Amino acid sequence: MLSKLFGFDPAKHNIKTEVMAGITTFLTMAYILAVNPSIFANLASKGMDTNAVFTSTALAAIVGTLVMAIYAKKPFGLAPGMGLNAFFVFTVCLTMGYSWQFALTAILIEGFLFVLMTLTRIRTLIVDAIPAALKRAIGAGIGLFIAFIGLKNAGIIVENSATFVSIGHLTSGTALLGVIGIIFTSVLVIKNVPGSLLIGILGTALIGIPMGITHFTGILDTPPSIEPILCQFEFHNIFTIDMVIVVFTFLFIDMFDTMGTLVGVCTKAGMMRKDGRIPGLNKAFMADAIATMTGACLGASTTTTYVESASGVALGGRTGLTAFSTAVCFAVALFFSPLFLSIPAAATTPVLVIVGLFMLSPVKDIDLDNYAEAIPAFITIVMMPLTYSISDGILCGVISYVAINVLCANWKKLNPTLYVLAVLFVIKYIFI
Repeated sequence: MLSKLFGFDPAKHNIKTEVMAGITTFLTMAYILAVNPSIFANLASKGMDTNAVFTSTALAAIVGTLVMAIYAKKPFGLAPGMGLNAFFVFTVCLTMGYSWQFALTAILIEGFLFVLMTLTRIRTLIVDAIPAALKRAIGAGIGLFIAFIGLKNAGIIVENSATFVSIGHLTSGTALLGVIGIIFTSVLVIKNVPGSLLIGILGTALIGIPMGITHFTGILDTPPSIEPILCQFEFHNIFTIDMVIVVFTFLFIDMFDTMGTLVGVCTKAGMMRKDGRIPGLNKAFMADAIATMTGACLGASTTTTYVESASGVALGGRTGLTAFSTAVCFAVALFFSPLFLSIPAAATTPVLVIVGLFMLSPVKDIDLDNYAEAIPAFITIVMMPLTYSISDGILCGVISYVAINVLCANWKKLNPTLYVLAVLFVIKYIFI
């Protein structure tokens, strides 16, 4: 039964490990249930119900993750993506002046295009065209990126007008809790304590209670209705230039964030073959495409595969059972939102930092003495945290790989798809 549903093999996998991995993934993703409504609160005056956004966010995560679990049989969680939600609110609606119904329509169209691209295997073709060195660099770059996210969430790293970033006040508040959590969780990992990452999250949250950071505001609540934002589309503007630009931007960011996440996490999980291909990747892409379309119908911004899935993979999650467990947690969260929202972002910092370390391991398989491979790989790695974008890291890596190898006359290393991608990426930076 589990094998047919989730690709679970009793000889290779453990039910307890898969379930705990799914719970861990959920806890590192759960912040979106608090963050998304707060971002969309900026559209409350335009008629987008903030409470309904909470429910649609959870439902989009449930549906998308279930499709990933049952159809793709991969251990990844999906939810409305960060960055994409900000583009929805602040660019499309507040800057360009379009309605939130217009933005949801653009996401629906984007999801449909994703389905077509996946059915025609264009997305898989693109992934297979990426050199193995860049794929390994993507995993390492994501590691640095999610560690940076964790440190930023806790206030260990803060904004600085002179140096862009600097260290926060480590002796108080969330920064102190984050530091304590990192040390506490690191000891658990070093001691090989089963479920160390999950225990680290829960333990850090408990430590936050006497510090006044973790606050329990309730336990049970009824999910708000999504009726105000359900299937609210606006089709009379779909043939405008602005719609083309908005759809392409959603499509572009979602595609390469998802590609980067899937390639990076699959590489770390040992799901990549020696030839650099990842089995079942097309089904994972299809799950992401279906989730995007479904999310738009539910009133959610673009639903995408979460890089935080790396936390569950690091705990040993390898099958759809991990994703199914994550989906169940999101379903439970619908009714226990006051309780799970009590876990502060600082409590997830230890897991994101330690998983960041785990994700660095593919670096050892990059030939650092071959500069034609190493330099583009290094650019890919450093650009992800420095631009706060997985997709920008990939784009810069591909452009540099093609440019360097063309100028070095290493044409046999390049393929037609890679040339096309490099040209498109250059055009993107020039005109978008």
